Amino acid sequence: MPSPEARAEALVRRFAAAGLTPRKRDRGNHTLIEMKVPDSASHSRQSWQELLTLLRTADWFGLASSPRGLVAWAAVLKNPRPAVKTARGPHRDQP
Repeated sequence: MPSPEARAEALVRRFAAAGLTPRKRDRGNHTLIEMKVPDSASHSRQSWQELLTLLRTADWFGLASSPRGLVAWAAVLKNPRPAVKTARGPHRDQP
């Protein structure tokens, strides 16, 4: 799995390739990427779907209304918790 920094940089590149202007900020335990959503995107279903597809690759994301318009944000944890493995079937060490 790529490092958190590599994931954040990849998101910045992908947002920029989609025509957005992302800003990356350090927030202690996570990296925050923010960008203004162009008015033209709000009129296109395909643009919304592309934006949501990109946002879903972050650890968490959202949309916020501001005086400047709609802002999308994505966050990538710097120290993600390891995935928990679930046991299936009987435990092998048990008789």
